[in-house]
Amino acid sequence: MKNIYTMDYFIKLCKKNGLKVTPQRSLIFTELVNSKDHPSAEVLYKKVKKVFPAISFDTVYRTLLTFSKIGLADILTIPGEPKRFDGNIDKHHHFKCIKCERIIDVYDNSHKVDIPKSISEKFSVLGYKIIFEGLCDKCKENKEESKAGKKIKKRRTK
Repeated sequence: MKNIYTMDYFIKLCKKNGLKVTPQRSLIFTELVNSKDHPSAEVLYKKVKKVFPAISFDTVYRTLLTFSKIGLADILTIPGEPKRFDGNIDKHHHFKCIKCERIIDVYDNSHKVDIPKSISEKFSVLGYKIIFEGLCDKCKENKEESKAGKKIKKRRTK
């Protein structure tokens, strides 16, 4: 991750986009960039509410959408789940564990995505996001340990 996620960068981008730098916005930004788990607006709202008890969920949510519009955050949209926000705007993709639901940053951009002709002829593709799905390293390891344990039990009972 590039070291652009500083308060100076935040202030500069807010001013460039005509936004006031408020304590609430500053805290939402700080919580987002320090979070590595791609939080939902609800998760960030609960953290920010501890410092600013009068802040509304709507304020946090709208602030996150604004951050996305001005390039301070990305939105992860996963069908059937609330939007998640990513304070890491470096080019990367994601891996979502289908068991523990953890979302992990993937920086290997060595794969090539071929844009279908039906899209490239009709549209101007500016980018793409990939979300891989499967079992993360921890869940995969637990599954393999569980299988090994079952095999050992079967051998003992024979």
